[in-house]
Amino acid sequence: MTTPSPTSRAETPIAFIAAMVHAYVQRGLDPEQALQKAQITPQLLSQPDARVTALQMEWMSEAAMRELDDEALGWFRRRLPWGSYGMLVRASLTAPSLGVALARWCRHHNLLTDDICLTLSTSNGQAHLELHEAHNLKDMREFCTVSVLRNALGVACWLADSRIPLTATQLQFSAPSHVDCYRVLFDVPVHFDAPHSQFSFEAGYLELPIRRDEAALQRMLQRALLLMVRPYRRDRLLVEKVRQTLAEHPAHSRNADDLAAWLNLSPRTLHRQLKEEGASLQALKDSVRRDTAVDLLLRTTRPIKQIAAEAGFQNEKSFMRAFKGWTGRTPEAFRHNV
Repeated sequence: MTTPSPTSRAETPIAFIAAMVHAYVQRGLDPEQALQKAQITPQLLSQPDARVTALQMEWMSEAAMRELDDEALGWFRRRLPWGSYGMLVRASLTAPSLGVALARWCRHHNLLTDDICLTLSTSNGQAHLELHEAHNLKDMREFCTVSVLRNALGVACWLADSRIPLTATQLQFSAPSHVDCYRVLFDVPVHFDAPHSQFSFEAGYLELPIRRDEAALQRMLQRALLLMVRPYRRDRLLVEKVRQTLAEHPAHSRNADDLAAWLNLSPRTLHRQLKEEGASLQALKDSVRRDTAVDLLLRTTRPIKQIAAEAGFQNEKSFMRAFKGWTGRTPEAFRHNV
């Protein structure tokens, strides 16, 4: 077995491992073999502040799901046999958008168990995936809630092939002793003792198309737990956000530092994520400038010098040179369709 990397950060609370052990006990089974596979010593379970790595969590979860034949890991009164969550993902593959896919996910999940109810809603430009507890989950409340929400988020990111940054997380239970782990689990401030549990994100992500097929699903299912234990990196909506900011908020996009600050990113992260999308800040700037210039040339009679300034050029000469490079024609010739 591969040993976890020494550089892996142990940030998953031992309480989640203990919850899986509790599921074994309830079924009259011995968790020893699963703990060994995950390289977790029984002594660690008696240390409330102990942590395990994401890889150990993945190993333990997979072993427990197979041995218990329960992908819900004991959360619900009825088992969810191995393959249940794969079936949920498959049912969402043909959706035209992420919003439709997530709505299907919630509806089909509710058919598998009536212990919780998942719903998708939108308000004030935000999408909310809500978890309502219909049956008392007791000792499994925290582990179930966190796992289901993170799994739904991981599936959403995978379906759209996009990182979906959360804007808020609310949880129904009280803050646990390992509350510091939640900055890693959800990457936003978490509010506890809420009326119900939910996470929120920009509703614009719901319009993203589904980018996966059956072949991709088969590959993903080989290590599906990665969706739950590790964050997704790629952000498909970032390019559109950058383009919109360049067009609508030129004062906040004079340079990479200003633009990154407006988008709540570091300049390094902005450039890296754009590169992952096959884009660059300069290319997007040129695209927005071109679209602005073309619109003003065709829609108005403003002088070329004024259009150059509104498109973000310091002088008319540089604008004309750039425009001819884009279209092969001068601005005047383009305006008059010469």
